[in-house]
Parts: sequence; structure tokens; C-alpha cells
Amino acid sequence: MDRNMVTKRKIDKLGIETSLLGFGCMRFPQTDGKIDEARSEKMLDEAIARGVNYIDTAYPYHGGESEPFVGRVLDKYPRDSYFLATKLPCWEVKSLEDAKRIFESQLTRLHKDYIDFYLLHSLGRARWHEMLELGVLEYCENLKKEGKIKYLGFSFHDGYDAFEEIASYRDWDFCQIQLNYMDTDEQAGMKGYELTEKLNIPLIIMEPVKGGLLANLPDSITEKFRALDHNASTASFAMRWIGSLPNVKVILSGMSTEEQVEDNLKTFTDFKPLTDEEQAAVTEIANILKSRVHNGCSGCNYCMPCPFGVNIPTNFRIWNTYGVYENKGDAIWHWTHDLSEKEQAKNCAKCGKCEQDCPQRLQIRKDLEMVQAQIGALV
Repeated sequence: MDRNMVTKRKIDKLGIETSLLGFGCMRFPQTDGKIDEARSEKMLDEAIARGVNYIDTAYPYHGGESEPFVGRVLDKYPRDSYFLATKLPCWEVKSLEDAKRIFESQLTRLHKDYIDFYLLHSLGRARWHEMLELGVLEYCENLKKEGKIKYLGFSFHDGYDAFEEIASYRDWDFCQIQLNYMDTDEQAGMKGYELTEKLNIPLIIMEPVKGGLLANLPDSITEKFRALDHNASTASFAMRWIGSLPNVKVILSGMSTEEQVEDNLKTFTDFKPLTDEEQAAVTEIANILKSRVHNGCSGCNYCMPCPFGVNIPTNFRIWNTYGVYENKGDAIWHWTHDLSEKEQAKNCAKCGKCEQDCPQRLQIRKDLEMVQAQIGALV
């Protein structure tokens, strides 16, 4: 084995070998709102030169520009030297004709005769039932028979029960879930991971560093990782935690800088699962981070709608996330993008209706004051 090449994993079910690191193509560097093609192509080339052979894009990434760009870059490589993944945007599919039109446009945009890994994108229970009723699953199965796709799977964003229903419906070639050491009980979670082992569904992982939050941790947490290995990035521990799970075949990273590419290549070259000591440390760190949550809002929405327009669960989600990670930029972005001004905590009139309906018995009025004081002050 070339020690300068990234580690690969066999997918026995499919008879192939993929790089454990996959290049996610949704966060390329940009210039004036467009993909910086020169930088992005060099980043892809460097990853491919080091053995990354799983390239993941999707119909909506970069406003629809990711697929055409990735297709152009990959044109210079032999078609059998890489695995190309893209996804059907199920939320845009209102008829079987929509699915057919979108798929054919994807082949054109990617400039390819076939797609290796094709996913029903962002399934939850309701969307899954829509795809079944429209005949989209049957259509995709026919695409596989025709050789236009090689492997059929889905990506998932919902609760475990929905995941179990979808995963158990047929013999999937693979599936893709969000998982990291902080989200073991979120969405499919570790329970979902264990189900994929039982059902023999090879697993692709997204959000291994939780949208970058696990790469930029508070100093007190970073110091704990440095004590384990002062030369390793905090992101590398998140990657290694995921890669320590044997049914994980590809870990996607949406790389947006050259430094992220280099750090990932370092982590995945001669990849080493976490030791028992490191596993224990990561578990301890995760527990410390979770203890920093400000309140126990579960996002159940029983408090909604607020008579005065406040989006209570979103205010608390932003506040709690900031409490855990102390990431000012992330908090400001979500405060300004996920909430309109009328939905912000400052509009609470302290009527108390929300507290009567809250199953957690949270002091919502008092907590909203704190949200506004802490997050509002960051902007």
C-alpha cells in the first residue's frame, strides 16, 4: 500500500473499494457568489491524486452549478477511476415526468453516460411516501437495470422510526445519514447505524464535523484534544470517531479551503481508528459539550404559534448551539438567516401562553430575554 494515498474500504456487497474520505461538492470556495473554479479544481485534483475516488455532488449545490463544474473536472479522468454520486431533489418532484426530466438533465450537466451512486435526496417519511406513490422508486430501479445508475440509495433527514421504515423497505445498495459524536441520538443516530449493520446496507456519512462546529471548538475543549495529540486538528478526531465504525464506507467532507483538504488527506492517509483511550476522551468531551446547553428545548413546537410571532424553538436552537460551541460566526449567521426580525426573542410580550403549553416546563419568557441579551448583542 502506498502510504501517501488515502485509506480505502471494501464494500463487499457491491464488489468495489471506495476511499474512506469522500469529497463533498457543496462548499467549494467562491468568488462573487460563484464557484472559484481555478481553486476548486486544484483542490479536487489534489484529493484525487492522493487516492480520493468518491466525489459527491447534488442537483441544487451551489445554485445548480456544482454538477456542471464537477462534470467538467472529472472529464479529464478515466471514467472507471472514480465513483460519482449525485441526488434526485425529491422536493422538486411533483410527478414521474419531473423525476425523468431532472435525471436526464443531470446526465447532461455532468456530461456522463451513467452515475455510480444515485440517491433519493433528503428523505423523511412524508417525502418517501410521495416518491412511492409517484412511482419514482420503480423508475430509479429501472435506471439501474438500464445501466444509467450503478447503485441506488437515499440520504436521510428525519427520526429513527422513519429511517427504519425506509431502510427496511427494500435491499438498498447503500444509504447516507448524518452522524457525528454529538449527534448520536439525532435523526437516524447510532440506532440507525446499528440497523444498517443488521440489514447489510453500506453507509455513507455526511456532517461528520457537524457543519464545521466540531472543527472550531471552545479553547477549553480544544486543549483536551491537544493533550491527546498536539499535532492533530479537532476535526481529525471527529473524522476518526466516525471512521472507527466498520460499516462506514465513505465519510463526506465539504471542503472549502486548501487547508481543509490537506488536513483531511493527513487524517485519512494510513487512517487509524480511535484507540480506547481516545474513544473515552471523545465521549467525555461530548458529554461536557452537551452539558453546556442553556435549556432543554426539544423543538417539539407545542409552544407555537406564538401570538406575537416569536419563533420560540428557533431562538432556543440558536442560543443552545451557541452555548455549546461558542461559535460567534455561526450564531450570527443563523440569527440573521433563520429568523426574521419579527420572529426574534425581543418581540416576546410575556403573555405566558407558551409556558402553559410547554411539556418541558421551561421558563420560556425568562429564557427569551436571555436569548435576546446574548445573541442579539453579537450582531
